[in-house]
Amino acid sequence: MKFPAYRGRRLRASAGLRNMARETRLSPENLIYPMFVNYGKGVREPISSMPGCDRLSVDNLAKEAKEIASLGVPAVILFGIPETKDEVGSSALASDGVVQNAIREIKGAVPSLVVLTDVCIDEYTTHGHCGLVDKSGRVLNDPTLEVLAKMAVSHAKAGADMVAPSDMMDGRVGAIRKALDGSGFSELPIMAYSAKYASGFYGPFRDACDSAPKFGDRSTYQMDPANGREAMLEVSADIQEGADIIMVKPALSYLDLISEVRRRFDVPVAAYNVSGEYSMVKAAAEKGWIDGQRVMMEILLSIKRAGADMILTYHAKEAAKLLG
Repeated sequence: MKFPAYRGRRLRASAGLRNMARETRLSPENLIYPMFVNYGKGVREPISSMPGCDRLSVDNLAKEAKEIASLGVPAVILFGIPETKDEVGSSALASDGVVQNAIREIKGAVPSLVVLTDVCIDEYTTHGHCGLVDKSGRVLNDPTLEVLAKMAVSHAKAGADMVAPSDMMDGRVGAIRKALDGSGFSELPIMAYSAKYASGFYGPFRDACDSAPKFGDRSTYQMDPANGREAMLEVSADIQEGADIIMVKPALSYLDLISEVRRRFDVPVAAYNVSGEYSMVKAAAEKGWIDGQRVMMEILLSIKRAGADMILTYHAKEAAKLLG
């Protein structure tokens, strides 16, 4: 009887053999944990559409940061929920803003934890868009760049280790890089949301931050899910403008683009395993339809296998506990 040359099952016979032959390695060091920071004191408010995630006030961050670091997760990214909003997102620039205070709290409690900050004004505006808008409701690209640059510098002055612009305005990486350099922060890196799509997977996040657009949608500045080649142009432009890390968001429906970005560009690649992707797993697991932990790990492995060096995920703490 003639057998095929490759006998894959030989290396699947035991857990030890499978581990030795494993091609993709996932560790807590690959994970970044997103955190929602609320104004007020003593706040730990569960997010109903994101089971296991909470809105935390600044005074509750130290304990959370210590837990994250103890699990081997090296970094967090902060999203602010301000006390007040206005048409221009002015509270995003305040030196004592919710994110600025959160940075100082976390760095004081766990200096080794890398703190990234989301640079976008949607959480801070009454209209919920990622840019300034005119009277007709049109999102204005160039006037927004100045606000984003000031926001990034504000975060840097508070002690952020990295800024992450997520707005998808054209030229924002260059504007932020110029502002940081001019303010004495030339060593501060930028993680650019380079290929961020106008996705239906963001719903729970918008619940968490109360940041859904009050009119229209974000299709005029976030990318069309049908476009892949355009993503390569966006990534290339951000690298040329000074991005140190680039990101694809969401992750699961865009694994092909993570892989293509990894193949084409020799820079660190991040992928955002977004709120809708997270909540689908949690909801199905609650129904008993899937093994939630097993599916979680399979998803994270697929993102890593596609080429992501780092994964922003709400599963970070749970996954880190399993990974040991």
